[in-house]
Amino acid sequence: MYSLTFKNTATYNDSTSQKAFNKVRINVAQLLRAPIGSSSSYQVDDAVGKEGARHVKGEITLSRTGRGIMVKATITAYTTDICSRCLNPADYALKFDVAEEFLPRDAVSAGMFRQENLDTSTIIDEDNVLDLSEVIRQYTLLATPTKPLCKPECAGLCPACGHELNNEPCECPSQISVNR
Repeated sequence: MYSLTFKNTATYNDSTSQKAFNKVRINVAQLLRAPIGSSSSYQVDDAVGKEGARHVKGEITLSRTGRGIMVKATITAYTTDICSRCLNPADYALKFDVAEEFLPRDAVSAGMFRQENLDTSTIIDEDNVLDLSEVIRQYTLLATPTKPLCKPECAGLCPACGHELNNEPCECPSQISVNR
């Protein structure tokens, strides 16, 4: 379950404050009624506990376009994976930029956009709530290294006995012959 704290720094006149919902959700009803080019900025810094990240931090800017809402964000996702050398937990931070346009569901349902190419994770729901959860999850997974390391100098495991070499060397001979 997400519980994010947003700081709204809207750049258009908004008599009601933007409300952050459970998960990474932002009510964009006011921004959808604002003139094209209007924008709102949010700070996010909270635990998420979703696949890919355990904590997300960054700045999100929403801008009104002629079609919907353009989301631009610089996010740092703190995640834990398994080290590809020693099989211990590997904690690291992934920094990435998000750039996605979200479209209102009513415009999509009315057939204003070609539906065969639309990503359902970038549709604003019928309550005018933009949910960034899936987009952040996808960007986090794309930024995840294919061979994560607990530390750059990780020595890994001994190929003969399986002893973890980060703490101390094993008692295996230093030259292991490999039959080819």
